[in-house]
Amino acid sequence: MFNRSRRSLAHWFALSMGSILMLFAGVIYYQRAVDRLEENDRLLYTKARFMAANVNYEWRQGKEHFDLSSVPILGRYSPPSDSNLVYARWYSSTGRLRQFYGVQPSDQVQAIAAFETLQAHPEWLRQLTLPVDYNGRTIGYLQIAIPLTDAQTALKELLSIMTIAVPLTLGAISLAGWVLGGIAMQPIRNAYSQLQRFASDASHELRAPLATILSNAQVGLVSPVDNGKTKHMRLEKIAETAKSMSRLVTDLLFLARQAGQLDSNSIQSTNLNDLLKETLLSPSIQSNAHQLNIHLELPEEIIMIQGNPDLFRQAITNLMTNACKYTLPKGTVWLRLVSQYHRILIQVEDTGIGIPEPDLPHIFERFYRVDQERTRKKGGSGLGLAIAQQIVEAHGGRLTVSSQVGKGSLFQIELPLP
Repeated sequence: MFNRSRRSLAHWFALSMGSILMLFAGVIYYQRAVDRLEENDRLLYTKARFMAANVNYEWRQGKEHFDLSSVPILGRYSPPSDSNLVYARWYSSTGRLRQFYGVQPSDQVQAIAAFETLQAHPEWLRQLTLPVDYNGRTIGYLQIAIPLTDAQTALKELLSIMTIAVPLTLGAISLAGWVLGGIAMQPIRNAYSQLQRFASDASHELRAPLATILSNAQVGLVSPVDNGKTKHMRLEKIAETAKSMSRLVTDLLFLARQAGQLDSNSIQSTNLNDLLKETLLSPSIQSNAHQLNIHLELPEEIIMIQGNPDLFRQAITNLMTNACKYTLPKGTVWLRLVSQYHRILIQVEDTGIGIPEPDLPHIFERFYRVDQERTRKKGGSGLGLAIAQQIVEAHGGRLTVSSQVGKGSLFQIELPLP
């Protein structure tokens, strides 16, 4: 139980911290991409402004005259060795292509005063189309582009680092969650251990005086009834009460000792077919099955499972005893073993009085009784089903119930295949 709680704490800690880590890594990657793009945009804008400043424009005799000879790259100056411009283009104020360097462009400008990211082969480009103004009037458009190779390389390196760092960090977070979960669970474990020891010690202390009371009552019952009928009836009542309390203490002791865990030394390969046959012949079931029709349905193949046979026997005995107690005379109780491709089913079905629907969610709670008076008369303590459920869950299974008032109940143990 504590290991399961510890795993749950570690799981949620790793999930929450991992989500924060992934979000943080995504924000870093996005911010780095934005920063690199802004660096390229600043560089691109600086180059475009420098080139535009070298454009010579004159208005002579009612006509525009452009001199681009002084413009780097577009003019008579060859591109410097450290220039990373892919192309440069000059468009007129009407958007018509006038001069270009690099790849042959379209005859008409496609974008006005905008940064664009273009997916060209084999690299991505960042393009700027800059309007060039003179005396408050646009005289043309300068369009240049630079590759995003450096930015892509830097982002790929960052992504590679994150691909390695994030899983390693998640592993460290999971380990830390497991350690912290153990530390957080330690006080609870200690408190639970103390409670377990208290319940165990209290049960042991109660069993000793109960055994004394029971033995003395039984000795008194040996005397002839005629010598003291009233005394004899009182001794019978004492013996009956002592037996009931002894069963209750035994059940409490079992619940305190098991606590949902199995002793690894008690687990063995168990033949369920033989186990059900032996359980059905036990005195506790036979005494309750008087005037009832008991049917055992087993598959032809032998079904083996890893578990504690004594605990399995007790769980099935509790279910069968419960079914027999609340089935009217001449009624029927079935004990079935069913093997499916991914699970094993043990079913206990009866034609008894049934369980009201509001009581079904509480039926496996300790000391819960559907009919207090009727259960007390039949000697039930309200722990049998709780014990059965604890045994089944300790074996990795599930115990469920379905019932209809006046028609009967079906208790089903579902176990995983070994």
